Amino acid sequence: MPASRSRRSILAAIAVLLMAIRPAVADTELADPKPDWDNPRKIALQMTENDPKRVNAIFHNAINLQKFYGQDNVKVAIVAYGPGVRALMKASAPEPERVQALQDYGVEFVACGNTLATIGARPEDLLPGVGTATAGIAELVERQLRGWSVIVP
Repeated sequence: MPASRSRRSILAAIAVLLMAIRPAVADTELADPKPDWDNPRKIALQMTENDPKRVNAIFHNAINLQKFYGQDNVKVAIVAYGPGVRALMKASAPEPERVQALQDYGVEFVACGNTLATIGARPEDLLPGVGTATAGIAELVERQLRGWSVIVP
């Protein structure tokens, strides 16, 4: 019995030590220049799917970016092409209320004009406030060349 108690005591001590040792979790360190009102971070999120789970995940990414940087310190654009354009159309958007709510918080939405033409749709078929670009991929490339970070969630 004493060996059994000794073993239990050692295991209990190890468990206590393991609980006390936690990996260090550090905040993300902002690079210089720090984002502010005059120099916000500019982030474009690519949206190429119309699956409600993926669309919601991208919308959450936009919200999380605003939470992290502060709404006034980040510009977020969601650029949709291919099937992602359908997530911004009046007839097929899985979350039209969320698009409006994100727009209310300054998130920009851009739909690919080439995709609209391919599916026989027009800019009027998009949710209110959704802009268009001639080509979604080219929009992302040009934004990146102008200093935007392009993220493929």
